[in-house]
Amino acid sequence: MKKKSPIMVIPTYWRREEWFGIKDTDITYDHPTPLNQEGTLKRAIESANILKDKDFILVILAVSNAEDIEDKVEKKVFNIISNVEADFPIYFFSHSHLKSLKESLKEHIDENLLNFLSLRGYSNVRNMCLFLTYLFDSEITILIDDDEVFEDPYFIRKAMEFIGKNINSDFIGAVAGYYVQPDGGWRLKTKEEKWARYWNTADKMNEAFEIFIGRPPRLKVTPFAFGGNMVIHKKIFSKIPFDPNIRRGEDIDFLINMRMFNFKCYLDNTLFIKHLPPPKPYPIWKQMREDIYRFLYEREKIRKQRKIEGMYYVKVEEFDPYPGAFLRDDLEEKIYKASHLLAEYYREKGLERDAEEALRNIKIVEEYEWLKKDPFSYYLKIQNDWGRLMRFLEEIDLREKAKATIQLVK
Repeated sequence: MKKKSPIMVIPTYWRREEWFGIKDTDITYDHPTPLNQEGTLKRAIESANILKDKDFILVILAVSNAEDIEDKVEKKVFNIISNVEADFPIYFFSHSHLKSLKESLKEHIDENLLNFLSLRGYSNVRNMCLFLTYLFDSEITILIDDDEVFEDPYFIRKAMEFIGKNINSDFIGAVAGYYVQPDGGWRLKTKEEKWARYWNTADKMNEAFEIFIGRPPRLKVTPFAFGGNMVIHKKIFSKIPFDPNIRRGEDIDFLINMRMFNFKCYLDNTLFIKHLPPPKPYPIWKQMREDIYRFLYEREKIRKQRKIEGMYYVKVEEFDPYPGAFLRDDLEEKIYKASHLLAEYYREKGLERDAEEALRNIKIVEEYEWLKKDPFSYYLKIQNDWGRLMRFLEEIDLREKAKATIQLVK
């Protein structure tokens, strides 16, 4: 029996035309493409033509950062896909397809489970990537982002080399590759900014990259992953979802979840893709704020763990040097000192409102609702519900009915 093709999924994020700016109610994505621009999606798809192995199916997810432009985003992305040159099948899925999908399943599946199906927020979008792969009945999903280009003709061969195998009695259920930066290296460029003395995320990431990308062996257990270069086996994605409460950094949080359920993610230091992101349309204080939410939540999830039979008790040290450095008891101190220095930086430039927003980041520690809740127990419920959703879809006729909502473009 012929092995089913892997499903490559590329989510693409869009916002209103540039001149409208970004509203406070819009969902925060790193760099959503304005509707008046062509963006990077076409470049990403066409770069896949260099791949020697074309035995994969590409699915494009078009995501709007606001409900009132969903139709415009869908038309824009469909037009891009329709005019792209590609010698592999391309499917399309967006907000209208999601409505059709839910409609096709609502008579068969509990409405609470259908709430997993969403295109709002990074984690929900990633879960849709997993869900659509499941509908294709494929064992492997390859997660790629639209601001990347393939430069290695053997990428697919490498991506498939270890996934699903056992090495030293460990099942390889997830393999992360890495990003090559625009300058050709894998290190992030950093600036000697005074405010970053206590919020040195890029430095800690580079420290981790040196250990896990820059040194042998080729395959090693990793504390970090790049969501835009990740290969996941069905044994993992049918059991472990991305946590919808993670606003960004959902890829590394996914590793924490995997570890809790006795799986490890491996980094392959030959599996690379070039990362060419456009500038982020947000000020530093907002980018920092999103990381604050993420680190507080992940730390609380780890802290609230209970000893449960069959589960693994995760330790922060396993995620050193990154993100572990931001999951310890001194996180509040880092937030306080960095926010004050960032406010000082803004005031020196006469940006008083930005300075106030920087100081507002300190208040998050007092007000963040998840510090008063139990993210660990919440995730256990999510994980259980996700498994139930997958089991419903094991009925072949139901899977085929749902799959019919994914649009074949070419």
